[in-house]
Amino acid sequence: MGSGDFASPDVAAKFNACPAHARRALMSIRGWIFELAGEIDGVGPITESLKWGEPAWRPKSGSGITIRADWKAKTPDQVMIFFDCKTDLIDRTRSLLSADLTTEGNRAIILQLDRPLPEPAIKTALGWALTYHRDRKQDRKQQAT
Repeated sequence: MGSGDFASPDVAAKFNACPAHARRALMSIRGWIFELAGEIDGVGPITESLKWGEPAWRPKSGSGITIRADWKAKTPDQVMIFFDCKTDLIDRTRSLLSADLTTEGNRAIILQLDRPLPEPAIKTALGWALTYHRDRKQDRKQQAT
């Protein structure tokens, strides 16, 4: 599946239900996920679905975690990218990318819609998520030797 085609009518409907400015931001995030998956060795094809009513993407290879992104009516001026709260990805984002990205708790990156998306920082965080399991496995192998 390419980044232009939605996996299901439900995913397409979710995107189409968002206001135009939020939909553009979410489409950028979605496009970057597919782009990175094609560029990073070992990631490969992405499964797209709705999880908890939110667009979600996960590498079929198992190299990374599920990434979710959404816009909510209760916070109309932002979109959020969600990672598994049991990972260290938000802590890593907070410590290494805090000049460019705002985080919430241990699971979300908050992106304000009244300014350009910080593409390099977002892509870095998305790349970490797409390779999270692969990188952890390599770290364990290196520690064992």
